[in-house]
Amino acid sequence: MDKFESLRAFTQVVECGGFAAAARRMGLSRSAVNKLVLNLEDHLQVQLLHRTTRKVSTTATGQAFYQRCVAILADMAEAEQAVSRQHTEPRGHLRINAPMSFGTLHLAPAIADFLQQYPDLHGELSLSDRFIDPIEEGFDITIRIAQPPDSPSLIAHELCPAPVILCAAPAYLAHHGPPQHPDDLSHHACLTYGHLSSATPWTLIGPEGSHRVSVSGPLCANNGEPLRQAAVQGLGITLLPRFLIETELAAGQLVQVLPAYAAPTLSVWVLYPVNRHLSTKVQVFTAFLQARFGVNSNPLQS
Repeated sequence: MDKFESLRAFTQVVECGGFAAAARRMGLSRSAVNKLVLNLEDHLQVQLLHRTTRKVSTTATGQAFYQRCVAILADMAEAEQAVSRQHTEPRGHLRINAPMSFGTLHLAPAIADFLQQYPDLHGELSLSDRFIDPIEEGFDITIRIAQPPDSPSLIAHELCPAPVILCAAPAYLAHHGPPQHPDDLSHHACLTYGHLSSATPWTLIGPEGSHRVSVSGPLCANNGEPLRQAAVQGLGITLLPRFLIETELAAGQLVQVLPAYAAPTLSVWVLYPVNRHLSTKVQVFTAFLQARFGVNSNPLQS
């Protein structure tokens, strides 16, 4: 059985609403198209289509399978185009996942600029601070601000560093006194990133080496923006990427705490599945991100 031809026949029957119309589009006989779909159903041991004398429709399984077939055939066509170099312009659908704050502040305007350059490309941006599985959830490109997973199924490119700053509002420091050493943080109200309300360890590196201190406080959040707002309002000390608090630092709403001690620098990574490495849209968008956020033009460092 020619699997790809069977998949193509099945998708054409669904899209055309019948075997006769699908046969005309494919340049085959109606019986040939019917045989391809029957062979596919026999191979899968499931019924994909409801057939009556008046119309053809998908079963529930058939509808789900149709969606996967469309993606498979699109990937195959794009791979053929990339290898043959018949098309240099990206086209089709580009699914992107990114962290919420970075996506809102930096990635969204970058994507808008990118899509203006390529009118045949349609972007879908999903923002979430949850660590998703790019392959299982079907994303072409995933942005992460953390060490990427060590997976043979993913290709990772480091875009740029994302420095992390320990900061607080001047009013908080005036009332509680600024910490003089990382160990002092255990006695301060700290606003932490994550899902735990119990003590969270922070690592800071200074002249005498690395310090790991357990901190806790009135707010724990899985997104940096509530922590930034709480810090501005004087609720405590927080540890956030500089790109998220740059405006508040410049305005004096937040000030750096313990400047002689630095948190380990995070990095922005772009990830994509190994099976997307021939995809024109993925390669062009990755190159665009490298130019936009690379070390020579990194807007995340000031």
